[in-house]
Amino acid sequence: MKRQRLNQTLRGFVLTCAIFPLIAALATIPAAAQDEGGAGLVVSGKATDKDVGLPIYPGAKPHKDPGENTDAARLGLWGGGIGFKLAVLKMESNDSPTQVAEFYKKALSKYGRVLDCTNGVTADGPRDDSAGVLTCADDKPDKGGMLFKAGTKEKQHIVAIEPSGKGTNFALVYVWAKGD
Repeated sequence: MKRQRLNQTLRGFVLTCAIFPLIAALATIPAAAQDEGGAGLVVSGKATDKDVGLPIYPGAKPHKDPGENTDAARLGLWGGGIGFKLAVLKMESNDSPTQVAEFYKKALSKYGRVLDCTNGVTADGPRDDSAGVLTCADDKPDKGGMLFKAGTKEKQHIVAIEPSGKGTNFALVYVWAKGD
């Protein structure tokens, strides 16, 4: 049951990637044009640290759960001032979850205040649902895991961490959503 929520989300993206590879090849717009306007579509089973906006933890390697054929996904559709983009990297490390968490709390800080959503609320107070302010809302990790977020409601950087044997599995996520 651990990882079930993240795995269900990634399975949907993997399925999308399997159905639409031709569309992705034909419709991808260079990254510089994506944030500056225009329109586009991207569906891919690949993502990089640049796509998620976070560095790769030193010594970490891609992680694939049993029965899955990808460790990453990129999905997006935008145009006319509205759209969404999602990039996900699944990784694993031999280091402890605490070590990975400390690394990513520092990395996330470049996007502003880092929210610790491990218990469903920020480390420094209750939720703030005002416009544009990132909150934990209903986001929380699976039992035993940790979840950190930084950015804005429109541009979120998320790190989900969970213990795995003697090491750690973690997911790096970037979500951009604009418009209604």
